Amino acid sequence: MATDAELLHAWREGDREAGNQLFQGHFEAIRRFFVNKADRDVEDPVQRTFIGCVEGSDRFEGRASFRTYLFAIANNVLREFYRRKRRDERIDFGSCSVVDLGAGPSSVVAEQQEQRALLEALRCVPLEFQVALELYYWEKLTGAELGEALGVPENTARSRLRRGKELLAEALTRLEQSHRVLESTDADLEGWAAGIRAGLDG
Repeated sequence: MATDAELLHAWREGDREAGNQLFQGHFEAIRRFFVNKADRDVEDPVQRTFIGCVEGSDRFEGRASFRTYLFAIANNVLREFYRRKRRDERIDFGSCSVVDLGAGPSSVVAEQQEQRALLEALRCVPLEFQVALELYYWEKLTGAELGEALGVPENTARSRLRRGKELLAEALTRLEQSHRVLESTDADLEGWAAGIRAGLDG
């Protein structure tokens, strides 16, 4: 089976089938990226992400995986999605959550109460921290990959992740679920995130 790098090279040389294989291999991950952030409007940002990949394929330098490169594009598309939706170019994504930006109830189905509470709390965390948490716990990006996807140094990405966990705990407290849902342990968060991702893939 061809690697992403091989498929990308073939696609750059004009092999459209290689491009199709590349996109099909990453479509679910990119859809998952938007599904808890863009409500039911996921089709448009997903499409814009892959269009951005097509238009900027020559900018992929291979420093990180192609998957990480796609998440970087998706993160930019998500920000533009909310700028267009709010007609505001000056949104501070470090302080505004998707709930603040007018997102409705999550369309993600979670079977367990803990998972539902976690999803709701994630959407109350400022967007740049929500993105960091979901990429780390749902997509298993390393610290270095997270930095590439967010366009920041690895140390900044890890700091953002730590702060995101603090904000998530605060959001859960405000939702009066913290005593049942999160006890500041990575094991709990890992388990609930894995359960949510299983539902997203279902």
